[in-house]
Amino acid sequence: MRVGYSHYITSKKYVPYTVPKLTDYSPATLDKAADNLLAALEQESQAVKNESDWKAFRDRWMARKNGVLTQVNELWLKAAPKDAKRDVGQRVNEIKDLVTARVETLRHKRGSITGKVDSSLPKLRVEAIGTVVPPPDITLPGIRRPLGAEHPIIKTMNEMVSVFRNLGYSIEEGPEIETDYYNFESLNFPPNHPARDTQDTLFIAGQESKPLRDRLLLRTHTSPVQIRTMEKMQPPVRVVCPGKVHRNDAPDATHSPIFHQIEGLAVDTNITFCDLKGTLDHAMKAFFGSSVKTRFYPSFFPFTEPSADVQISCIFCGGKGYGDGGRCPNCKASGWIELLGCGMVDPNVYGFVDYDPKKFSGFAFGMGVERIAILKYGVDDIQLFFQGDVRFLEQFG
Repeated sequence: MRVGYSHYITSKKYVPYTVPKLTDYSPATLDKAADNLLAALEQESQAVKNESDWKAFRDRWMARKNGVLTQVNELWLKAAPKDAKRDVGQRVNEIKDLVTARVETLRHKRGSITGKVDSSLPKLRVEAIGTVVPPPDITLPGIRRPLGAEHPIIKTMNEMVSVFRNLGYSIEEGPEIETDYYNFESLNFPPNHPARDTQDTLFIAGQESKPLRDRLLLRTHTSPVQIRTMEKMQPPVRVVCPGKVHRNDAPDATHSPIFHQIEGLAVDTNITFCDLKGTLDHAMKAFFGSSVKTRFYPSFFPFTEPSADVQISCIFCGGKGYGDGGRCPNCKASGWIELLGCGMVDPNVYGFVDYDPKKFSGFAFGMGVERIAILKYGVDDIQLFFQGDVRFLEQFG
């Protein structure tokens, strides 16, 4: 003879569970009370063999008037002192989740309630905390994870680097925390040279006891990578050095204490200024379009001699200085936009890397990535690149 749920809970061998009143609300007492309740839930659920048993089980535990859950809420939560209500409330919610999960699991358990499978009801799964979670509906459209895109600075840097890679240049990188030797001395910036002041250098604190050349700082340009490259390899050398640099600049629409540079170096026999001009003219045309013109005019950098600044014809007014709306604000009606610096490597630099200046010659150049990105995308404030505003960045996706 099969023992049903109703007979089981009235058997002399089992005393139906009743919710006790609590006089002590310590964690140990709450744990013990919850364990007893869950043990009773497990024992009584084992006696459910058919649909009528399940209904009786459901009503006993979940009935609104006198169900076990209702009694738990009245005798434990509402009666708890104010300082214990938070802990008691958390435990009561966990118990409700477990009881609900057990009732629903028994309801949908294959063949254990009605003796047949109800194909209209989906199978349910129970999470670790006891919450019943419906299975995913495979007929619905999938959830697509939004894909990001390259940041406009990284995108611009990669595009410019690819121009030089197509010319046979390799990529070299170096540390952002540099020594005074690599950032200044080996680049022909002697100690106390006034050209150091223009770099607005950020120094690492606590370096006073070290020799000047060993003191640490945040690199102000990626030129130290060129020195490190020449130290480890002999000519021919053709490298581009992209990376982040730091200077003590107050942030505004055209300045930032953190920005990015791409510098290039080529050293070999018989390299002339004509090679430099041809390389940069080709790079500017490849990046901005074949109609762009370049011009060079004298400048000064401690590590190059002769040195030059490079301008390109204004890409907004076509180099005319004026447009349909009148005076071009981008080139200030000059028809030219200053873009980068360059020059032939100063022979003094070769002395720091054991190159023979009588045998080898070379050129170097450097440009700000933000400057190029501003021109390419028409951005009027450099700070927009660093504020992380998704509304701005998603335009470049």
